[in-house]
Amino acid sequence: MDAEGYDAWYETPRGRWIGGRELGLVKRALALEPGNALLDVGCGTGYFTRGLAGEQYGPVVGLDIELRWVAYARQRDDGRRRWVVGDAQRLPFPDHRFDRVMSITALCFVADERLAVREMVRVARRRVVLGLLNRHSLLWWQKGRRGGQGAYRGARWHTAREARALFDGLPVTGVSVSSAIWLPDGGRLARHVESWEPTWLHGGAFLLVVAELADPAAS
Repeated sequence: MDAEGYDAWYETPRGRWIGGRELGLVKRALALEPGNALLDVGCGTGYFTRGLAGEQYGPVVGLDIELRWVAYARQRDDGRRRWVVGDAQRLPFPDHRFDRVMSITALCFVADERLAVREMVRVARRRVVLGLLNRHSLLWWQKGRRGGQGAYRGARWHTAREARALFDGLPVTGVSVSSAIWLPDGGRLARHVESWEPTWLHGGAFLLVVAELADPAAS
């Protein structure tokens, strides 16, 4: 899928609902405060980066390894964000550079996801938020089996336990996992189920992982 097609999906009724639901959960998890610096690793077209930048007043950086996608994100920007071509497995930033670091359904396509998570923890000061694809979900049965279909071809899917394990041995003080998008068709029943917000159950297609970091100034 090209950048234009990817962003166009978020303009469909199903895409608007899923994107809005995921974006709302990510916003809540990040808990951005005025002045916070934010890094979006694997930003792609910048859909989530743009959606979050208006919620706070610090610098926002989107990073992706694909030059064409970064160029597309830059063209869609209003000048409030910085866009960088770079590798999630070797982030071009100093330690503790960003208050919050996020990566939304990008680690699924990174060769060494543990190295990428280690890098995100290295450049973060307070919190790392990941959005992953859940192998224990209806979406996996529909789109993820046998190597995946369409935009999910070649994607890596996780369980909640595997998601927590990505932070094993890293300097974090706690890791929580929740999920959303139980019925990925986005219909009336899907929205009704989602309104219950059963995020503590791990059966939704979208796994949200939040890792808290120790204060580096206190170490």
